[in-house]
Amino acid sequence: MSSTAAPAPPPLDPEPGAGPAPTVVTPLTEPSDGVGPVVDTPAALARVVEAFAAASGPVAADAERASGYRYGQRTYLVQVRREGAGTALIDPVALPDLSPLREAVGDAEWVLHAASQDLPGLAEHGVLPASVFDTELAARLLGMERVGLAAVVAEVLGLGLAKEHSAVDWSTRPLPEDWLRYAALDVEVLVPLRQVLGERLDAAGKAEWAAQEFEAVRTAAPPAPRPEPWRRTSGTHTLRDPRRLAVVRSLWEARDATARARDIAPGRVLPDRAIVAAAEALPRTAGQLVELPAFAGKGTRRRAAYWQRAIDAALALPSSALPSTRGPRTDAPPPPRAWPDRDPGAAARLEAARAVVQGLAERYALPVENVLQPDALRRVCWTPPDPADAAGIAAFLRGRGAREWQVSLVAEPLADAFERAAAA
Repeated sequence: MSSTAAPAPPPLDPEPGAGPAPTVVTPLTEPSDGVGPVVDTPAALARVVEAFAAASGPVAADAERASGYRYGQRTYLVQVRREGAGTALIDPVALPDLSPLREAVGDAEWVLHAASQDLPGLAEHGVLPASVFDTELAARLLGMERVGLAAVVAEVLGLGLAKEHSAVDWSTRPLPEDWLRYAALDVEVLVPLRQVLGERLDAAGKAEWAAQEFEAVRTAAPPAPRPEPWRRTSGTHTLRDPRRLAVVRSLWEARDATARARDIAPGRVLPDRAIVAAAEALPRTAGQLVELPAFAGKGTRRRAAYWQRAIDAALALPSSALPSTRGPRTDAPPPPRAWPDRDPGAAARLEAARAVVQGLAERYALPVENVLQPDALRRVCWTPPDPADAAGIAAFLRGRGAREWQVSLVAEPLADAFERAAAA
């Protein structure tokens, strides 16, 4: 990342949102172009590509997954809209290569809401935007209290978006007409929303901040695989015995294998509460297992022998093969609650740094987590650079992915805070 100075911060205490919210919200129920057929053949996609190539302006985009229904985060519908081309609802299962669409629009800006959720799925289908405007991030930087698409559209445009289909099973085929209507409306509002939010960012002096945030989202690398992902099983924190943790791990792995093979969300195969209940009870037979209320369901009972084999495998492990109660070793700092005992100096730095970030958040009408990523804040407090002056802190934060606008805002105040904490 460039080390050149970032543009000067905006004036203090800007007006959040830079404009009054509409007093009347008009329900938006029908797309202006109606709901066309789903694009699911090469010939239909070719017509969309031709229309989008001939059109102009930004490309509004959204993507729908089947989270909670299917295994993984596969995309099951892609919605795109461009002035002069209208809206296209594309089936990426039938048409996995959407790179011709990306090539057709060249370096046009893509407008998305919560782009970090949709860009990875779009990339899997060859859609890699040249630039991005994220309306959710823009709303955050403008200090809006609610940043979901429906809330932002209501506040900024005075339009009401129904969101009752946001969590449906988008792998359903054929997709119901009312779901497609919902999907089309989501992209219809994005470009008008982008125009108003862009104007407000300019007025608040935050346009450059937003540009850096959007580019960071666009170019973000895929997250690294989590070490020991089974530890995220809800309720595991109550288990302190390595043998019981081994049962959680074994059941989690058995569930994951089944879910992957059947393409079903793991929680629908076996809920977390059932895994933890079995780890607490340590049943020795399938009969004992199904006596647990969490295993009383018909489907769960039918597979009781399978789950019991996973439990038996964990119970048979030698002590040396049991998981640690501490979790995997990482380079992350310990939980802040442990800092006063382990490193009082770091605890003092963290307290002072949090006050700095909170003050900046209030001054510039920003969420605290957008002033500086919480992980970067904890790390610079736990292992500060030497010397811990503004330049050293700035370099440290850049290495943790902080944007230049964030560095210019926090480096000097953090250096002052660290100095005060050391002197206290």
